[in-house]
Amino acid sequence: MNNQTTMNKLLLSLIVSIFLSGELYAQNAYDITDEEALKVLLSAKTKAEEMDVLVNIAVTDAGANLKAFIRMDASYLGSIDVAIKKAKTARYFNIDTGELGEMTQPGGIVYNIELSNGGLITFPGGLPIRNKDNVIIGAIGISGGTIEQDRVIAIAAAQSILEL
Repeated sequence: MNNQTTMNKLLLSLIVSIFLSGELYAQNAYDITDEEALKVLLSAKTKAEEMDVLVNIAVTDAGANLKAFIRMDASYLGSIDVAIKKAKTARYFNIDTGELGEMTQPGGIVYNIELSNGGLITFPGGLPIRNKDNVIIGAIGISGGTIEQDRVIAIAAAQSILEL
């Protein structure tokens, strides 16, 4: 046999092994499930309604990919992107976006970091979501209220995961 035939057989064997092992479809054990993402999303919506605030709510998975999103009726269109970027920023750096914002001020240790990664949001409203084992499984971003309101909603929603 030539080298190309041997490589093709090896590659086919590897693909079949991965497929049969189930690894091809395996989900990260530390990734937020769709059920958990929906719980967080609805908790945020409920908290926003209690506070009489119209917001956009974004939930990402552990890889910072959008998992769930809702734009409350009549909320700001410009806040859609902000909510998504708050969630991604919180997951990229595993930090409350408000805390990150404190470090991005002129003279701060990561000044201008918000210009990286296609644009980050470094003011309150984005939080990592942790499971009962304190492992980060995703993140939430809230935008549309004041930064204080966004943060309160995000905190309530992120903590709701512990009630499952």
